[in-house]
Amino acid sequence: MRQSVFDLRTFYASDLGQAARRLVAQKIEEVWSDLSGLDVLAFGYATPFLDSIDFAARRRIAAMPHAQGAEAWPRGCRNRVCLTTETRLPFPNAFFDRILAVHAVEESDDPLALFHELTRILAPSGRIIMVVTERRSAWALADTTPFGHGRPFLRKQIERLFQDAQLTPLGWTRALYAPPFAAVAHWADGLEHLGARFWPGFSGVILIEAVKQTFALRPRVNPARSGTQLRPALAPVSAGLGARSTAVDQR
Repeated sequence: MRQSVFDLRTFYASDLGQAARRLVAQKIEEVWSDLSGLDVLAFGYATPFLDSIDFAARRRIAAMPHAQGAEAWPRGCRNRVCLTTETRLPFPNAFFDRILAVHAVEESDDPLALFHELTRILAPSGRIIMVVTERRSAWALADTTPFGHGRPFLRKQIERLFQDAQLTPLGWTRALYAPPFAAVAHWADGLEHLGARFWPGFSGVILIEAVKQTFALRPRVNPARSGTQLRPALAPVSAGLGARSTAVDQR
């Protein structure tokens, strides 16, 4: 059972939630520094992180699972949120250039089906960042935060899901080294630097980026029937956005 949108909103309004949002958003911005002219989807409950980053995207849309509930976003503007099922997103194939998924897979009933659906709506050479709770972290055990609900993951497990969904992992980084206690929220930035340096394997979340790679298929021609016009079973697909190398903090 997914957490309600009310509980998620309450957490991110708290001091600890604001610190978590800021630290994770910094990592996202390091990877996606320029989204000018791109279409971006926030899936799960990723809108707080889009609010923290000054995106110059052409289009920003949020999709929230029906079991979670939805809220209007952005505040003070025309609503860009839709309520949807996890495995039947109301978007055309290859529609988004970037997808940011937060609080998405941990409470999913079928993680692989979710990954396949996100792959479907991702454009060729499009990229996705999945933010997941690290299984070995204190955040995975703290049910007072959204990261302590559902199924936490190891990095290799998420990379395997990406590969099964025909996505190629590009890199990964970590965030949330401070313990998940409200009392330390004001020291979260300092603890983040110390944790990344001295205990890098004990972060609260892992951020993994993957790309959708497509390849053109050339139909085979039987030399014995070279005079017959053949129709390829699959039409060649041209590359959309040029793949751009991304420097990801390998920690």
